[in-house]
Amino acid sequence: MNIMKILQVGKFYPIRGGVEKVMYDLMLGLSENGIRCDMLCASTEGHPEGRTQLNEFAELIVVRTKVKLAATMLAPAMISELKRIARDYDIVHVHHPDPMAALALFLSGYKGKVVMHWHSDILKQRKLMKLYAPLQSWLINRADLILGTTPVYIKESPFLKNVQSKCDYVPIGVVPFVFQDEKAQAIRDRYKEKKIVFSLGRLVEYKGYEYLIKAIALSEDDIQLLIGGTGPLMEQLKSLSEQLSIADRVTFLGFVADEEVPAYYQSCDCFCLSSISKNEAFAIVQLEAMSFGKPVVSTAIPGSGVSWVNQHLKSGLIVPIADEKELSIAITKLLSNDLLYKQLSDGGKNRYNQFFRRERMVEKTNEIYRKLLSINNV
Repeated sequence: MNIMKILQVGKFYPIRGGVEKVMYDLMLGLSENGIRCDMLCASTEGHPEGRTQLNEFAELIVVRTKVKLAATMLAPAMISELKRIARDYDIVHVHHPDPMAALALFLSGYKGKVVMHWHSDILKQRKLMKLYAPLQSWLINRADLILGTTPVYIKESPFLKNVQSKCDYVPIGVVPFVFQDEKAQAIRDRYKEKKIVFSLGRLVEYKGYEYLIKAIALSEDDIQLLIGGTGPLMEQLKSLSEQLSIADRVTFLGFVADEEVPAYYQSCDCFCLSSISKNEAFAIVQLEAMSFGKPVVSTAIPGSGVSWVNQHLKSGLIVPIADEKELSIAITKLLSNDLLYKQLSDGGKNRYNQFFRRERMVEKTNEIYRKLLSINNV
């Protein structure tokens, strides 16, 4: 039997961000359906290089990183490895942005089908972008198909204006968490008689946490904000909460281990995404909150797919970016209106089940691969 063979290329392992999570979940999901799908990536956090057979149809290939520069893993071994194995695959699926993966494909001599997964534009590293621009243009032209995570981001990206005819999108999907009743109840008990607003992410500027903290200061005293994550703005944000005299109403959880995250979603009353720039392209955390039936308060980021994921008055509420007053009004409205809360809770759960489960992402990607290869029976 002719088995379709796919190689996911890009980013790093262990998984720490959305791009590599999508790669890994596609590998697992496709391989569990009997499709050969491997993943080639660079190491991070000292993870050893090597090959790991995950199941009969999936192998994780990790090459050594020489240096990390401008959030990019420089791993020359990726070039030689891809050059050696590329011909074994029907499709090479490159995840962007990742200059190392693009360079490896360029130098590999691979002649087969290429899918370019456009997770986001390069926005912050402008010097890197100047160097990477010719390679990015080559990859856009080389790709047989360009996939986005939402129709909005694909349509709005200035880099993809002239290639819309070969663009499509596959929403990110996640496996539902297992409920953790005891842990969730312990969190509720810790904040008795409080309405819990939860947020999770890196403490960096584009996440807009300063506006969320200011919004809590404008809200009723019975609202407790829990922020999970670490980052360079930790002390600055703590100082802000102290200056606003709400240090007791803002809890900085620090790093939250994967096995602890579900309890916070389960225990909270709503999830808030206060991001202020297009660096937030999708926000998987929204899906995770929806899977628990938690309404989402998010921001209307121009050109981003965030407001396509969480839809206003369907799964949550959407407010302007960098506006603490509107954030406060939305949070208060949501948590004080039982009918609206129930409507958005049910709407979020339904939207998650309809669009954002991992099996839907895998199923649609599989369909796209088959169409690209014109394979009817694999």
